[in-house]
Amino acid sequence: MTITAKFVTGSTLKHVITMTLSASIGLVAVFAVDALNLFYISKLGQSELAAAVGYAGTLLFFHTSIAIGLSIAATALVSRALGSGKRDYAKQLSGAALISMAAIMVFLTILTFPFLRPLVEALGATGKTADLAVRFMRFVLPSIPVMGLGMCMGALLRAVGDAKQSMYVTLSAALCTALLDPLLIFVFDLGLDGAAIATSISRLLMLTVGFAALKGKHGLLAMPKTGIYKTEMNAYLLIAVPAVLTQIATPVGNTIVTRFMAGYGDSAVVAWSIIGRLIPVAFGVIFALSGAIGPIVGQNLGAQRFDRIRTTIQDSLKVTVVYVLAVWLLLALTRHQIAGFFSATGQAQDLIAFFCLAVAGSFLFNGTLFVANAAFNNLGFALYSTLLNWGRATLGVIPFVWVGAHYFGAVGVLAGYGLGVVLFGVIGGVLCFKVLARLERESAQKKQAASI
Repeated sequence: MTITAKFVTGSTLKHVITMTLSASIGLVAVFAVDALNLFYISKLGQSELAAAVGYAGTLLFFHTSIAIGLSIAATALVSRALGSGKRDYAKQLSGAALISMAAIMVFLTILTFPFLRPLVEALGATGKTADLAVRFMRFVLPSIPVMGLGMCMGALLRAVGDAKQSMYVTLSAALCTALLDPLLIFVFDLGLDGAAIATSISRLLMLTVGFAALKGKHGLLAMPKTGIYKTEMNAYLLIAVPAVLTQIATPVGNTIVTRFMAGYGDSAVVAWSIIGRLIPVAFGVIFALSGAIGPIVGQNLGAQRFDRIRTTIQDSLKVTVVYVLAVWLLLALTRHQIAGFFSATGQAQDLIAFFCLAVAGSFLFNGTLFVANAAFNNLGFALYSTLLNWGRATLGVIPFVWVGAHYFGAVGVLAGYGLGVVLFGVIGGVLCFKVLARLERESAQKKQAASI
C-alpha cells in the first residue's frame, strides 16, 4: 500500500475546506446526537436528570480532552514522517501512538473511578442530582479507553489525508447512538442508564470502523520496534504533554463556569448543559477546522514548504470568520426556538437566548485561538498553545465571570465567559504568524549556510 503526502501540492484552501467539511460532518453528528441525548433526557420530566448529565459531561470532558491531546501528538509526528517520505516509519509511529493511548486512558480510568462522588460534589452537585451523575459515569467511564483509541485512529486517518474515512469513524458512532438512544431510554425504559449504555456501544463501533480503515485500507499500522520509543518518545512527549495540558484547559474553564452556575440552581446548570451541547453542534466546523489543518501543516513542515503553511493558516482564518458570522446570525434569529426545543423555561430559557444573541459572537476569537493552537502544535511550539489555553481558562474566565456574576447574576456569568476569550484570541493570531516568520528565517539561514 503506497502512502503519499497529498497536502504538499495543490490548493491549500481546497485542502482546508475538504478536510474541514469531512471532519465536521462526523464531529457535528456526534455532538448533535449528544444534544439529542439531552433532549430525550429532558422529556423524562425530571430536572435532576438533565442537571446530572451536565455535571457528568463536565467531568468526562477531561478524559476526552486528554485523548484529543494525545491524538494531536500522533497526528503531528505521523504527518511529518509522511511529508518527509518516511512511510514505513510512519506506520510504526502509528502503532506506538495507539499503544500509548491505550495505556494512558486505562490508567486514567482506573485512577478516576473511585473518586466520582467527591468530584461531582466539587462541581456543586448535591442529593439526587449527584447520585444520578455518579451512576451515569459508572456506566460510561469504562468505555473511555475505547473512545481514546477510536479518536486516535480517526486522527491518524486525517494525517494520511483520508478525510472521508476519518469522517466515517465518528459518523458511525453518532448514527449508532442516534438509533440506540430512543430504543434504550424509552422502549426498554432504561432512562439515564439507557443513554449511558448507548454511548458505550457506539464507542466500540467507532473503534472497529477506525481499525478497519487504518489497517485494512491504508496499512498505516505496524508493531513499533523498540528503537521507536527510544528515538521518538521525547518528540512525542514534547508535543503530547503540552497538547494534553492545552486540551485540559477547556474543561477546567467549563468547570469554573459550571461552579458559578450551580449557585443559581439546577435551572442555570441545565441551561449551561444545553449551551455546552449547542456550542459544538453550532460551531463544530470550527472545532473540526483546528484538527483538520494539523496534517496539512505537518506534511508541509516535513517538506519545508513554509509558504504553503502560511497560506493554510490564512485560509483557515478566512473560513473561521465567514462561518462564525453566518452561524451567529442563525442562532440569534432562532434563539427562542432553540430554547423551546429543549423544553427550557424561565431562567434556563433566558440564558440560552442570551447566549445565542450575544455570547455566540465570541467564537470569532475562539476560532482564531483554535487555528493558532493547531499551528503551534504542528510547528513544534506546543507550549504556546498550553500557555494561551490556560490563560484563557483562568485569566480569561475567573475574573470575567466573577464580575459578571456579581453585577448581573447568571447572565453575567455567560457574558464573562464570552468576553474573556477576546484578548487571548488576538494574542494567539498575532503570535502564530510571528512563529511562522521565525521558522522561515531559520530555514533560510540553514540553506544559506549549507550552500557555502
